[in-house]
Amino acid sequence: MTHFPFVSAARPRVAIIGAGCIGLSIAWRLAAAGGTVDIYDQGSSGRGATHAAAGMLAAAVETEPGEQPLLPLTLDSQRRWPAFAAELEAYTGLPVDLRTEGTLQVALTRDDVEVLRAGYEFQRGLGLNVAWLTGAQVKEREPWLNPRAAAGVLGADDGQVDNRKLAVALKAAALKAGARLHEDRAVEALSVTGGRADGVVVGGEVRHADVVVLAAGAWSRQLAGLPDGAVPPVRPVKGQMLSLRMDAAQPLLHHVVWPPKCYLVPRLDGRLIVGATTEEKGWDDRLTAGGVLALLEAAWRALPGVEELPIEEMWVGFRPGSRDDAPILGPVPGVDGLIMATGHHRNGILLTPGTADLLAHHILTGQLDPLLAPFGIDRFQERKTNGMRL
Repeated sequence: MTHFPFVSAARPRVAIIGAGCIGLSIAWRLAAAGGTVDIYDQGSSGRGATHAAAGMLAAAVETEPGEQPLLPLTLDSQRRWPAFAAELEAYTGLPVDLRTEGTLQVALTRDDVEVLRAGYEFQRGLGLNVAWLTGAQVKEREPWLNPRAAAGVLGADDGQVDNRKLAVALKAAALKAGARLHEDRAVEALSVTGGRADGVVVGGEVRHADVVVLAAGAWSRQLAGLPDGAVPPVRPVKGQMLSLRMDAAQPLLHHVVWPPKCYLVPRLDGRLIVGATTEEKGWDDRLTAGGVLALLEAAWRALPGVEELPIEEMWVGFRPGSRDDAPILGPVPGVDGLIMATGHHRNGILLTPGTADLLAHHILTGQLDPLLAPFGIDRFQERKTNGMRL
């Protein structure tokens, strides 16, 4: 158990660095529990990875070999989503457009079928709720897909949420609960005294806090003042995306669809989100002809009707990828009062309810849920025993 000196008062002073979905949701939970919460962001709230995301809640079909340790956390957070969305909408009166039609992976060629079958067998072996569909069953569910669709896999428990509406609702919830939001106020450094994080430096002044939560996404490692061993190994992973405009009354798709080399996310308002490239290009925020062409070609091969849809928007976002592409969550050994909430990579929206609930509980009680234990920053630290590395 981590010791927090303010637990008896149950009103911690918390500084949260980053006003994306992770930072805002933690702020809402803590402020609603009586905490004094200040949220700082170098720009406007919800304008980083939260704004750029597609909002998929795909714990099943996105699980790949090597990601098994992450699965308990993603499944837990996915199960929290219906109640979390309902609570947020009731509290704020704002929609987040949670949809639960499921996610449909689609194979267009024989080679695609072999790849899809291997992924399906892997996911079934993990006990995930996925179902194999014939080409006819795929087209019955989504008749506008390419007639050559040969097979599919349905993740019935998967869904989506409108991430941009989510950001608006979370901001409103945090403010209504009493949190203070400081937009366009970059945190210049972490304040550490005697091995304890005791605040943040803003405008050259220390603003004291009992707890500091680092939720700055891909920018997290840039925070000055982080002690050795407390710098999260987080990098920006570039993603190019675009949206097309469908007829909301007669959309081309109802499910989130994953054909080869892209994904398609239909919104209730008629937008069709097409994503996304995955590029290790640092902070290169340029849209490229090649990136956009690859997305449009993959979308067209799966859904020929996109050819007639107008392009509404194109953008670049930066996923916060850690060294092992799993999130970095929880306390930092050797730096009391510092909490990590970063490195969510492509799962930030999916993991929002779980991250908020579990970290808020930890901050308020000092107890660390076992689900968080594998994701501490200490997993990246080299340890030695009898002169040997472990």
